[in-house]
Amino acid sequence: MDARDKILHNDYLALVLRVFVGVVFVYASIDKIVEPSQFARIIYNYHLLPETLINLLAIIMPWVELLCGIVLILGIQKKGSLLLINVMLVVFMVAIGINLFRNVDLECGCFSVSSKSKEHAWGLLLRDIGLLAVGIYLLINRSVRFDLIKSRS
Repeated sequence: MDARDKILHNDYLALVLRVFVGVVFVYASIDKIVEPSQFARIIYNYHLLPETLINLLAIIMPWVELLCGIVLILGIQKKGSLLLINVMLVVFMVAIGINLFRNVDLECGCFSVSSKSKEHAWGLLLRDIGLLAVGIYLLINRSVRFDLIKSRS
């Protein structure tokens, strides 16, 4: 087994990263689930969606984040949850990038829906790029050792 295969088969690294990303998404969902109207306000301030979709997204997206985080931590349907997580991260990066280009100082709504939780867009982008890199690694990682339901698909 060469070094590349060792990295792709590293059960412990995969577990730690899987739990880390899962916890990030579970944690990120909590405030949004508790305060959907505040999260809707944040989505509106991005000025990217039609107003008719904002409330629906504010209600559904946090639950998708929560579910993806939980199943990723448990090792159930890892590929599906990782695909959704990676797609969400790309969407988040595009939304942040567009507002960065527009020079808009925004509340990201990432971990808190408080109006006091403003973060610099470049930092948000770098964080999401890092999470996406981990998500891609986990997608190509072949470890099933610590999965609740083992699947080699």
